[in-house]
Amino acid sequence: MASSARGQPERGGPRREHGGDYGYAGHARRPNGSLLTAWTTRPEATADIPALRDILRAAFPTPAEADLVDALRASDAWIDGLSIVAATPEGTPVGHALLTRCHVDGRPALALAPCAVLPAFQRTGAGSAAIRAALDAARARGESLVLVLGHADYYPRFGFAPASGLGIRAPFEVPDEAMMALALDPHRPAPEGTIAYPPAFGV
Repeated sequence: MASSARGQPERGGPRREHGGDYGYAGHARRPNGSLLTAWTTRPEATADIPALRDILRAAFPTPAEADLVDALRASDAWIDGLSIVAATPEGTPVGHALLTRCHVDGRPALALAPCAVLPAFQRTGAGSAAIRAALDAARARGESLVLVLGHADYYPRFGFAPASGLGIRAPFEVPDEAMMALALDPHRPAPEGTIAYPPAFGV
């Protein structure tokens, strides 16, 4: 499962402030049929960057998403600790979820995009593990709002609901059910208004 803030939702594959392993487990099988006992999740490290680029290039039909992540990594929108890798027990990266800074009516929020999993490991829980770890890392940082443009039959499992219900809208035309929001802290009011994505998104 993958998401992009630059147009319609896409179906593809879907630094270290906190450190350590978030420990999400997902039982699946490797492509060779052997049992994969658990996924591990961790913040991106410099050594992961080439593998993450390979994941994004494999999960999407063009290199645009991989280029987007490179541009975000070099921008002010990047937040250390919110680029999350899902890996096999041996440490091989197979999935990725990224949260970067965006704004709603001038107030800070996070954009979840892109999310990707190597094709051979899709539908095994690797993407879900990366997303859940990213959301937990955002909560630990005191973030309050995450936005995603994606499939309405996928992201609600993480707590996302149409952003319009919070008075939040995309800066471009998009189906209402595809633009979703998650309030990480229900005790903090979410800002209302139009989403402003970082320049790297090109919108």
